[in-house]
Amino acid sequence: MSIRRIGAAGNQGTGGQPLPFSRAVEAGGWLKVSGQTPMRDGEIVEGGIVEQSRLAIENCLAIMEEAGYGLEDVVHVSVILTDARYFTSFNRVFSEFFAGHPPARICAVADLVVDCKVEVDITCYKAP
Repeated sequence: MSIRRIGAAGNQGTGGQPLPFSRAVEAGGWLKVSGQTPMRDGEIVEGGIVEQSRLAIENCLAIMEEAGYGLEDVVHVSVILTDARYFTSFNRVFSEFFAGHPPARICAVADLVVDCKVEVDITCYKAP
């Protein structure tokens, strides 16, 4: 089984800092997308939980698409919110993307390394 690393070089975090990990890794039909925040062009996009949630999920989807995976391939989503009060709003955004084929999911509340409200990572599977 081979391992393919997507975006292993040139990843940038806030302020253009280089990141020491791949945006995603694929092996044996599995794709693991690294946690995505509401970042665009190396900067966190300001906004409420709805806007930030949508962008974090869209960032995951862009990486999935680059790797050849789609929403139908999502099997698990991990979510970190910085405030439990964001849960209902996040669920509304989540349902916009996954209403027809809901994956397994976990949601936790914790501080994040960057100054945003949400981080999302996604695991996909597509038979090789």
